[in-house]
Amino acid sequence: MNRKKKLNSILEKRMKRLNAKKNFNAKPKYISKAERARLEALAQSDAAQIEETTEVNQ
Repeated sequence: MNRKKKLNSILEKRMKRLNAKKNFNAKPKYISKAERARLEALAQSDAAQIEETTEVNQ
């Protein structure tokens, strides 16, 4: 019985590793707080430029 249990546990570990490698990109990439602030500032400046161009066109 111990031999069967050992073989089954080895096979289960292999399957877990293969599944983990297959689904490696499940989590979104981490974006630091400073990077989020920079992106937000860029978005706001882009929005301000768009508003300026619409005001000039009208």
